[in-house]
Amino acid sequence: MIQMKKKWIFTIILSFSFASTFACDICGCGVGSYYLGILPQFNKRFIGLRYQYKTLTTHISPDGQTSYLTSDEKYQTAELWGGFNFGSKFRLLYFIPYNFNERQSIELSGSKNGLGDVAFMGYYNLLDKKQTLGSSLLVQSLWVGAGIKLPTGKYEPLEKDLVDESPNNFQLGTGSTDFTLNAAYDIRLMDFGVDVNLNYKINTNNRYDYRYGNKFTTNALAYYKFRVAKTLTIAPNAGVLYETSAQDTEEKIYKIDVSGGYSLSLIGGLEASFNRFSVGGNYQNVASQNLAGGSVKAGDRFLIHASVAF
Repeated sequence: MIQMKKKWIFTIILSFSFASTFACDICGCGVGSYYLGILPQFNKRFIGLRYQYKTLTTHISPDGQTSYLTSDEKYQTAELWGGFNFGSKFRLLYFIPYNFNERQSIELSGSKNGLGDVAFMGYYNLLDKKQTLGSSLLVQSLWVGAGIKLPTGKYEPLEKDLVDESPNNFQLGTGSTDFTLNAAYDIRLMDFGVDVNLNYKINTNNRYDYRYGNKFTTNALAYYKFRVAKTLTIAPNAGVLYETSAQDTEEKIYKIDVSGGYSLSLIGGLEASFNRFSVGGNYQNVASQNLAGGSVKAGDRFLIHASVAF
């Protein structure tokens, strides 16, 4: 029995390691980034608020030097999000973001505030399994599905020409209807678990014949639940977030050099739940990146949220 427990623990660790090797608009800043992480626990529905903070530095030379063209950009998002369970097999998540974009440079500074692109993600419960391993309980769940992102955020076609050789990232929306393929897997042995999310975003041309590159995002988080009294649960977590994007295209054939790339971030966070209420947050340290051919550098990010199940 002890050997069987060790086998399952090894399987959990292996799942975490495999997910981290899987392979945006730039690095998840700006438009069209949907980080999930560990969802709040809910039986029927939940609603909540999230706040995300991200930074980006553009116009960096190959040797890392800045110039008068260098721009420091800040992306903040206040987001209404929630979910509905329809029976035990179907789930719908929704995201309604409000973006606050700021840019500072010698040549060009300014800000943009407004509604971002609203998105919906539908899931089907492919696996929901509980089994005992000796005196321990092993729980697994797998949700798969698809989603749609609507062009509700304002897209300004002249933005990409304001600053030469700068990514077309300083937008409130993409101006296009886009689609996602999603999967969420959770495996837990008693109070230790691993949560894995995968998202592939398929972008389309907007009305100005600009198309953001398709993006793949995955994150894997290991967590442990500490149960305090009967109603409070605290779950520290740590893991990785990997994002990679193809280059943008214009007029269906022209590749945009200052676009695409990848970033790998290390995540540390804390989740807490009390009866129907959940709060949490995490810090994302960008450990490795190659964005827009090295002309763009992403800074560390953080996220906080609060929600209620009803």
